[in-house]
Amino acid sequence: MTSGSARLVIRASNKHIAAQIVRAQPLGDQVLAGAHSSELREFGWKAPCGNLPAAYLTGLLAGRRAKANGVTEAVLDIGLHARGPGSRIFAAAKGAIDGGLNLPHDDSALPSKERLQGQHVESYSKKLASDPERYRRTFSGYLHQKLKPEDLGDQFKQVEEKLKTTLGAQSG
Repeated sequence: MTSGSARLVIRASNKHIAAQIVRAQPLGDQVLAGAHSSELREFGWKAPCGNLPAAYLTGLLAGRRAKANGVTEAVLDIGLHARGPGSRIFAAAKGAIDGGLNLPHDDSALPSKERLQGQHVESYSKKLASDPERYRRTFSGYLHQKLKPEDLGDQFKQVEEKLKTTLGAQSG
């Protein structure tokens, strides 16, 4: 990138999200800070690592690590991902912003607080509760980790708080 600005590079697969703050160098990109959704397990995350709340928490972790390393701003690099407002990509970007990274953005692209906290998953799980087989199939990833999808919001808040307090102690 010719501007010399750091980039917040966000990549998503079906099961994971990665967020890295990268600066272009003549011999190759230098990673200044980053996070991978699988790291959320260390903070008590039981839900799948590829969903919208996990994307936000991964961005939050990357943003707080960037801030701790003295990186305060970046531009968003979503690669070939579609620019769908409210997507996991923009959830990770919102997490990085909340983690302390100054990132130019359009607020209309960011998911709502309710979606970031998994309330859409909780609502859907309650609708499916009347069909136990479909409920088990749809939420097998949650149930395998001994987490009821109806409890995702509480799980999110616990992990978010742990990320903020743990990383606050490291960077403060």
